[in-house]
Amino acid sequence: MFGGVFGGGSQKPAGQMAPGGMGGGMGQAQMDPNAQLAAAEQEMEMVTDMFARLGDLCYRKCLIQRYSDEELTKAESVCTDRCVAKYFQVNREVSEKLAKLSQTN
Repeated sequence: MFGGVFGGGSQKPAGQMAPGGMGGGMGQAQMDPNAQLAAAEQEMEMVTDMFARLGDLCYRKCLIQRYSDEELTKAESVCTDRCVAKYFQVNREVSEKLAKLSQTN
């Protein structure tokens, strides 16, 4: 899902280039510019949505709703760091499993 951005492995079909024109193999067919733009826009929407969900989830889980200080407490900072790390780990693992399933089908 976010393999091109977060290193989870690309799920692009063979013969297609990643958005931005960096397809990786010399023999791959080039996508037309409109298809590249559409793929880049779709990936940008997915990344934006993921960051919005990540921010909302970790904010609700980790940040105290009574703001007594303008800085994060140590507990809030540690919780947020762990929350983000776990979110990306799970996202990567799910992406890898989906890629394996799509390759076997």
